Amino acid sequence: MHLESSKIPGLPEGFRFHDLRHYLASLLIGSGLDVKVVQHRLRHGSAKTTLDTYGHLWPDSDESARAAIGAVLAARAEDKLRTSEPPAR
Repeated sequence: MHLESSKIPGLPEGFRFHDLRHYLASLLIGSGLDVKVVQHRLRHGSAKTTLDTYGHLWPDSDESARAAIGAVLAARAEDKLRTSEPPAR
């Protein structure tokens, strides 16, 4: 279905009904939902389709992974400092 903006007042030039799907996908992803939920809501046949189309909208997972690893290592280093024997005087 193709709606032309010239026939519906208030819609931007070049608006397509399919743009609503993209808007919904961006809202779901921006709300932190995972790929399987978005796939289901958009009725994609596979998560691959969802990721191929909207993968760029998810936060950078590499940066999230680095931050998670850094937090774990920092916590372990802090625990080690707290539980180690005090230096001899």
